[in-house]
This record gives sequence, structure tokens and C-alpha cells, in this order.
Amino acid sequence: METPFAVRVQREAFDAGAEAAALAQGRTDAGAVVTFTGYCRADAGADGAPLAALTLEHYPGMAEEEILRHLEEARGRWPLLGAVVVHRHGRLVPGDPIVLVATCSTHRDAAFAAAEFLMDYLKTSAPFWKKEERADGSQWVAAKASDDDAAARWSEGKAQD
Repeated sequence: METPFAVRVQREAFDAGAEAAALAQGRTDAGAVVTFTGYCRADAGADGAPLAALTLEHYPGMAEEEILRHLEEARGRWPLLGAVVVHRHGRLVPGDPIVLVATCSTHRDAAFAAAEFLMDYLKTSAPFWKKEERADGSQWVAAKASDDDAAARWSEGKAQD
């Protein structure tokens, strides 16, 4: 049975449980499904003002293609039976789910590593632009060095299967 490898960029919310169940449905060789769901949170800004909303913009077509390219890289690095990446765009408020990465493999190590690899890519290099809305105005979000450091381990050979 073929399990899906899919990327979706959408405005609508997703059902993480249904997505994970679909990866393992009908399989007897799946030993692990790992999921990560990222949420919009109301972090306080430099002035202490909480986040009112986060707007995510993307270039339709290019974002999906780039994420799929990295999903295929994960598929080549680890023995995945399936994987799904769902990333939302548009205006999101604290508590809204933003991103889902779900990976399926015969063994948990591969499923965890592939999910972490994909999330590190999404945090650092996926073609999305984020604008924060706060009481003091709106501003575009800059990349974080800590996210870049986490992603660097995949190219340095520190975190291999």
C-alpha cells in the first residue's frame, strides 16, 4: 500500500489527528507516526505588547515546490513510508495552528529525525514571510540565529540517521 507524500499550503485549519491517521491507515509495516503541530502564540514583543495576529504570506506554487523538494530530501535520507506537510497562510491569531509535519516509518528514529529535519527547514528557509500585529503596530519578522543554528546540523553531518 502506498502512503502519501504530500505538501499543502492552505488558508484553512487542518486536523492533525486525521492527517496522522491517514498516514498509517491500512499499513501493517508502520511502526511510528510522528507529528509536530506549530501554533501561533501571543508572545510579548520588545515593548511587552502581546501578539494580536500573525500574517503569513507566500508565493503560490513556489512555496509548495520548495517544501516538496525538502520532503523528497527527507525521503532520501530516511526510510519513510509517508509524510505530509501542511502550512497555513493568511491572518492567524494566537491559538491557531500554523504548521503540521507528519512522518511515517517502520521505526521511530527515522520518523522523529525526518520530522525534525523538515521543521528545521520550514523555520529557516521555507518561502514564507511573517508580519506581526501588535498594539504598537505591525512589523515583518526577521530570521532567528537560533533557528539557523538548529538547521545547520543537518548540513554539517551532526544529526544523521
